Amino acid sequence: MNNNNSIPVLLNRFQASKFLGIDVKSFDKYVRSDPSLPRFMLGRQERYVKTELIKYIHKKLIKD
Repeated sequence: MNNNNSIPVLLNRFQASKFLGIDVKSFDKYVRSDPSLPRFMLGRQERYVKTELIKYIHKKLIKD
């Protein structure tokens, strides 16, 4: 774990949804299901990197 609010570098889907401030069901439906989101596989378990989640959100911003 790092010192940034005790959030680990690799996040599971519950931690990732909490990091983004959304419900885990919304994370699964709108974020996790998108194949463009990089993920790290730990055996059969998906893990997400905070920096990649932030990049993903920036890519999905709606620009006027």
